[in-house]
Order: sequence, then structure tokens, then C-alpha cells
Amino acid sequence: MSNIGWKFDTTYLALPEILFSRVAPTPVKAARMVLFNEALSTEMGLSEADLRSTDGVDILGGNRVPDGAQAIAQAYAGHQFGGFSILGDGRAVLLGEHITPAGDRVDIQLKGSGPTPYSRRGDGRAALGPMLREYVISQAMHAMGIPTTRSLAVVATGEPVFRQTVLPGAILTRVASSHLRVGTYQFAATRGDPSLLQTLVTYAIDRHYPDLSGSTVPALALLERVVDVQASLLCHWMRVGFIHGVMNTDNMTIGGQTIDYGPCAFMDSYDPLCVFSSIDEGGRYAFANQPGMAQWNLLRFAEALLPLLNDDQEQAIECAKQAIGRFASHYTTQYKTMMLAKLGLPFSENPQNDALVQELLQWMHSHAQDYTYTFSALTYPTQLPVMMRDEVFEQWHTRWQASKLSSGLAAAESEQLMRSHNPTYIPRNALVEEALDAAQTDELDALEQLLTVLSEPYAAPDPARSAYFLPPSKDTGYVTFCGT
Repeated sequence: MSNIGWKFDTTYLALPEILFSRVAPTPVKAARMVLFNEALSTEMGLSEADLRSTDGVDILGGNRVPDGAQAIAQAYAGHQFGGFSILGDGRAVLLGEHITPAGDRVDIQLKGSGPTPYSRRGDGRAALGPMLREYVISQAMHAMGIPTTRSLAVVATGEPVFRQTVLPGAILTRVASSHLRVGTYQFAATRGDPSLLQTLVTYAIDRHYPDLSGSTVPALALLERVVDVQASLLCHWMRVGFIHGVMNTDNMTIGGQTIDYGPCAFMDSYDPLCVFSSIDEGGRYAFANQPGMAQWNLLRFAEALLPLLNDDQEQAIECAKQAIGRFASHYTTQYKTMMLAKLGLPFSENPQNDALVQELLQWMHSHAQDYTYTFSALTYPTQLPVMMRDEVFEQWHTRWQASKLSSGLAAAESEQLMRSHNPTYIPRNALVEEALDAAQTDELDALEQLLTVLSEPYAAPDPARSAYFLPPSKDTGYVTFCGT
């Protein structure tokens, strides 16, 4: 077998060892490929044939560590539903950092690869369903142009995992620009060593934002940049009706990628307080709360960095406040721009256009109308079944058409704005669950067909694929679980 194409160069190993533990994956009984991402393997310069071979599957199943890799589990902390805990990779190991043919540096992590020093009495394993779910949702997010971790493969382990019931086990190979999290810096802050924090700041700038090197106050420059990229990411989530479900500080990345697809879902009927996660009983991470919770997480990031912002604590706090204040202004502008684009309108300070957005959302909420389908029906009015229309909607529609005519955009430009901002196909919750249920017994046709459809989320509606774009006929009371 060739070397598969791995080009490991793991810079994280040069950081102080308090930030990680050296630990190898725990071998499994019978590693077997279930899903493989051919496009991603090509992008990474890896041999599909070798990865699908017995030796390749053994690597992705944790039975052997590839040449050049030095497996570690990372330490971090986090506020989980508001409560602070010392955490770490409890069921994942980082094989290393791979350099792609394009020169990009990406983490290769095995999720569900066995216990680590941070497992906190957990078994370190993952069930097949949640790992397939992360594969599907991350693929969909990537196709929609939303920054995300990627999934290279899902490998069945041939071993059971014990949750509420006995489930088949699996390991996901996750690819990320890095696994640096807000929680990584919170962990460093608990050590009371500013030099450790400074090392991490320098590392993040070198790895993610080299244009910030030479900044007068590197920690402040990093904080401001992370605020900006997270404001952009949250706008993407809100654009497509994505609800993360577990926006803890250990699930907010410094590189600005969506990470950890546990109890996530996509909203059907528009409801600002929509929650799917079984553990979010108070609605902390409800759809409309996500931007505010992102800002809350960023405030925790700023708190961790305070010793590096200014020697004077009051001045440091003022710097942090100003940096965090960027989130509201950046998010508000980007959100308005995004929502107007979903209606085919250019950005403007016209309050009438702002009112159009709010009135449509209010109408959708009061009539329990599907978020994605409503915007699709506005985008493709002659290609989709007629959506619900009443007198209130017709009046709104007349004002909307007038605003488009007076916007200065040509009709084709307006249409293109809508088509590029309104997905036709999202991972409909019921379809995802049906595909995952079938996959438990090795029936992968539904899953593979779903992945094919989701690879072109902005394609025009195809009548042959109506099951993938039509909203559910009724509220199913859908609930998601974290998988641990």
C-alpha cells in the first residue's frame, strides 16, 4: 500500500503539553467503511483506493496510526449551558495536521475512537446514527457555503455502544481548519499563566490570521477578528434556519467554522423560540437566541484574554467591551443585508424594507409557515406548489413587488440574489431520520440519495424531488439528542 498521501506536520505538538495528552485510538473489533467522501479525499490529496483498503479502513477505524501521525487528545474547558467545566477530548483523538495540495493545514480527528484522560468516566465511543448525522449535516452546510468542519468517512466498529439502548458503534473522521475553541483559551486562563495564553494567541494568529501578525496588541486583534467571523457565521445559520442546539463555549471555534453536529436541526415552521434539543429545556439555544448566545460566548473569550489586553485591568475591560461591541454592529448589518437579499433587495437604510422583512416573519410565525419553503416559493413562484396566501400576505406581496421595482436592481439581479441566498433543499429532519434509521441495518440507498440532493442546495425545484423540498404536512414534535 502507498502512503495514502498523508502529509502530517503537527504544529500543535510544539505547544506546552498541559494543552494535550498523548493517547492513541483504542482498536476496534471489525472496522468497516460505511460512508466515504470521495470529493474531500481528492481535495486533500489522499488516495481513495488506499483509504478504502483494509489498511486504510484500519486507520480510519483507529486500529493503527498512520506514518507521521502522533495522536493526541486536546484539553479545553467550556461553559455548558452556562455552567463552567474543565473538559477535553473525551471521545476523540487528533491524528495530526495534514497539508493539502493547496497548502491548507487541516486537523484530522477521529471522533468516537475510545477513552482519553478527559473522558470523565465516559466510554469514549460514538454510535453509528449520530456519526452519520454529522456527516450528512456537515456535507449540507458545506454545500450551502457555510463555514464548517468536514467529514471524510464514517467507519463502523463492529462493537456495540450503550446509551438508552444498545446501538452499533462508529467512528467519524472529522476534518477541520483547527480544533482551537473559545474553551481552549478558557482552559489556559485557569492555569493563571499569561505566557500560556500568549502562546495560544500567537499560535492562532499564525495558523488562522497571519495578516494580524505584528499587531500592537495581538490578543485584542485576535479577539476582534473572532468576533467578526462569528458574526458572519451566525448570519449564515439564521439564513438557512439552522439551530445548533448546543452552543457551549467549547463548541465555538477560533477559526469560525461550525463544529459539533449533535442535537442540531433545521427549522420547519418559523418560530423564533424553536428548540429541538432534548437537553435544552429552557430554550437557551433557541433559534432567535443564537446571535445573543454567540455574543455571550465571545464575552467569555474576552474574559480569558483580559491579562493580555492591557496591564491595567480597567483598561483591559474597556478594550474587551469595545471588541465585543463589534458583534452587535457587524451582525446587525450583515443580518439586514442577508434578509433583504433573501427578498431580492439590495442593502439600504429604507425602514420600509426593514418592515417588509419583519412583517413576513410575523406572518410566517402566526400561520406556522415553513421557513425554507416560504422563501423558496417567493424565489420560484411558478415552479412550486402554491403556498398559503391570505389578505395580509397579498398586501405584503404587493408592497414587496413595489420595493423590488424601485430598488434599482434589474429583475435578473434581484432573482439571482434570492437564488443564492434561499436554499431549495435542506436536510429536512424527517428525511434525515428516515435515512439514518435505514442505515442502521446497512440500507444506505436513502442516505446516499439524500446526500446527492443536498449537494446542490440552491438548484431549482425539481418535481421529481418534491419529497425533498416540500415541508412536512404537520408538526411531528421532532426532538434531537446529543449522542453521548
